[in-house]
Amino acid sequence: MLAGPESPPQPAALRCSITVLMFQGETLRFLSLIVIAFSFAVAAQPALINVNEFELAYEVAGSGRHIVLLEAGGNAGMSDWGPVFNRMAEHATVIRYSRVGNGESTAIERHFTSRDYADYASELLIRLDIQEPVIVVAYSYGGSVARDFAAAYPEQIKALLMLDPSSEHHVDILRAIDLEKGNRQIAEIKQDDMKNGMSNQYLDFWSKRPLPDYPQIRDIPVTVIASVKRAEMSENLFFTDQGRRLWGELWQSWAGDFPQGKSVLTRKSGHLVHVDEPELVLDELLALMNKLERD
Repeated sequence: MLAGPESPPQPAALRCSITVLMFQGETLRFLSLIVIAFSFAVAAQPALINVNEFELAYEVAGSGRHIVLLEAGGNAGMSDWGPVFNRMAEHATVIRYSRVGNGESTAIERHFTSRDYADYASELLIRLDIQEPVIVVAYSYGGSVARDFAAAYPEQIKALLMLDPSSEHHVDILRAIDLEKGNRQIAEIKQDDMKNGMSNQYLDFWSKRPLPDYPQIRDIPVTVIASVKRAEMSENLFFTDQGRRLWGELWQSWAGDFPQGKSVLTRKSGHLVHVDEPELVLDELLALMNKLERD
């Protein structure tokens, strides 16, 4: 059962925006012109809901046997999911929301860790009267939030799909390729983060020694889609052929540790997997749903 909306729906929108993508605090930024035309189904109800001391903006659409919670990337709000939201809602009840500090949710100045965000995601589900475990679909930094959520609230999650998620071992890849150049690029990234108020990734794990590792997650179906596409114009080691190979191997190894783990490596999309390959995202979500129904 879902709690009712607390504010009226917003109109459909045609968005034409130049997105500045900073992947895990990269100094390299990709400019991509994205034209996304979409309309919200009648069932989708943009709303504000009180979660602890803040208001979180959220939308619910669709119906079905499964409930899907979407975790957006970085500083993005729930609009991050425009390319796939309505398609997912054809198969399940789908919840997208903006974490505190993002989108239309309460603006804040203090830093939240991925575990803090996970706590608020748990409380959001409680406030929405979600009484069954959900499938979490997470993109980029949302993957860090989702992993903390899965570890801390195992009773609220039944499957996990991550789209090119962030990793605390990004820095290990840079150093493995070229220690001197890697350390120099890491220092540049940290300096850039300091100028811009520091990224979540920097404060969550890059600034810590030793690096924290992935939280422990119980045996659930887990799928990771990782982009191994090289960025042609990049001088950053992370986007070289070797960097892409190591990134793919990292997630193959992580997913392989789960009895029900699966990794999908793609060269057809960059970091914006759900924008470049929405069909792939939908196919893997449906595969998880089918697996849950068989088991």
